[in-house]
Amino acid sequence: MKKSYTLLLPYFFLLACLQLSAQNITGGGRHSLTLCADSTVRAWGHNNLGQLGNGTAINSNIPVQVSFLTGIKALSAGEQHSLALKSDGTVWAWGYNFDGQLGTGNNTPSSVPIQLSSLTGIIAIAAGYTHSVALKSDGTVWTWGRGTQGALGNGTFFNSNVPVQVVSISDVTSISAGAAHCLVLKSDATVWAWGFNSIGQLGNGTSTDSNVPVQVSGITNIIAIAAGWSHNLALTNVGTVWAWGGNTYGQLGNGTNNASTVPDTVNFLTGVTAIAGGDHSLALINDGTVRAWGYNTFGQLGNGNNGSTNIIDTVISLTGVAKIEAGLYHSIIVKTDGTVRTWGYNSFGQLGNGNNTSSNVAVQPTGLCPVLMNSVNDLTFLNSANVYPNPSNGIFSISCDEEMSALEIYNTLGELIYFYEPQTTNYELDLQSKSKGLYFVKITSGDKSTTRKILIQ
Repeated sequence: MKKSYTLLLPYFFLLACLQLSAQNITGGGRHSLTLCADSTVRAWGHNNLGQLGNGTAINSNIPVQVSFLTGIKALSAGEQHSLALKSDGTVWAWGYNFDGQLGTGNNTPSSVPIQLSSLTGIIAIAAGYTHSVALKSDGTVWTWGRGTQGALGNGTFFNSNVPVQVVSISDVTSISAGAAHCLVLKSDATVWAWGFNSIGQLGNGTSTDSNVPVQVSGITNIIAIAAGWSHNLALTNVGTVWAWGGNTYGQLGNGTNNASTVPDTVNFLTGVTAIAGGDHSLALINDGTVRAWGYNTFGQLGNGNNGSTNIIDTVISLTGVAKIEAGLYHSIIVKTDGTVRTWGYNSFGQLGNGNNTSSNVAVQPTGLCPVLMNSVNDLTFLNSANVYPNPSNGIFSISCDEEMSALEIYNTLGELIYFYEPQTTNYELDLQSKSKGLYFVKITSGDKSTTRKILIQ
């Protein structure tokens, strides 16, 4: 995919907006990772194969620092392995490696991060159960690890301990990995999938595995994707959600427990700005609250009980949420002040709060650093900038504690549609002439900036 430098700017800006919610916090099978404001990484939970990356195989119920890692901009956790993306476009991996999911050319586990020397120019990463995925700046996708069900997408059913290119796919803007399948979002807002498909994970109307990408049926205008363990979610440009695949615990949110081989609408859910899935589903609403549904035996829905549900429920006592992520049986969020909350399964300490007791309400990890939100020093500025009402009919008020030097509005294709230099702390933004849907407003003051999602109804 050939693009000029000027065209890449909005492309990367949009990509960062859509992926950040799943990249600065991440939950794996039984461990968690966060990206700190100083670009170092903390980990906690299960560590039998070194997935915490601190040089040991000892579980930890409080955050510990991952060894040797600095300059990190994104993270992803699999079942028992972990990935980190540096700002220089290199990928680092640690933990379980019996299927080659570290991509280092061998099958030896590592309790400290190792660089994948064959990968450069990477802009996004995703870890599945026993496979890994990376997106290059040219829009191509690369995979490694277990491929027995087609999860590598390279036309074979073989494992690979080095990265291989996914065939017949380009212009990709976002990636996500499930247990043994992958999802990608293309620049034309369509979704494609490959891998395990026994209960419709690929969304193409069949239950046949595929080792090459196939298009998910019947959905367009998608702006974000999330692969759960056996189901998937897709967010539209008007803040609604589609779901397909496994539904034993109601994780499709359509009022049934029947699997679906094609996308179905999640009931009674609007104003969504981010999605996440494990064996349960999470949605971030534009008012800073969270909705949850699906498997709940360990309290991973955060609603104060342990009953699974196929209808949408509110995560109690949580407001001001900026980011969401789902592990297999636990959940993680970041608030706008950079603090983290967790809930759900905790037998290995994956909630990070100093004990091993599962919780059906949100708890705070012990002694955790502020999480990187935008840039290293942006936490205070992030909290000082407000956009309201949101959603609106196109008239938004923007206020900031500091004088705003620039306002930029991007659509879901990453195109700059509005630019102004307010030189004031309050500004009324008129977008009534624009189509209904999701947009991104970047607010800049001097060398600091923050990005917010806005919805025109």
